[in-house]
Amino acid sequence: MFAVIRIRGSAGMKREMKDALKMLRLNAAYNCVIVPETTDYKGMAEKVKDAVTWGEITRETLAAMLKKRLKLEENRKIDEKNLKSVTGYDSFEAFADALLQGKVKLKSFNQLQTVFKLTPPSKGFKSVKEHYPNGDLGYRGKEINELIERMI
Repeated sequence: MFAVIRIRGSAGMKREMKDALKMLRLNAAYNCVIVPETTDYKGMAEKVKDAVTWGEITRETLAAMLKKRLKLEENRKIDEKNLKSVTGYDSFEAFADALLQGKVKLKSFNQLQTVFKLTPPSKGFKSVKEHYPNGDLGYRGKEINELIERMI
């Protein structure tokens, strides 16, 4: 699975890029979505590479993000007790495994928000104008996990 994080705003952005961001559900800076590794999603991420960063998320990082940033539709945090009643999974780790294996999707649970709202990273960005590895935009592979941990 890919984690796609929006880093830049939409000022001066072309219409095609805005449409791709809308399809990815990335409406604001520091929003993150989890998408399958398909050619369609990879193409959309490539289209908006000047506004987002993306890479392959690990189980540990996904479980930590679910634990800290998963919210119910009414913008309330969810704990393990509520997680069991909403999703049927006992722990965030088991839910993260099911998401990574493709058994379930976040959008199949109507009570859960599908977008994670992150904070700006501790210790800041390298550059929001250059691509990885000199800056923070574009594809970064497994290194996305380090960024997500700083943004949780």
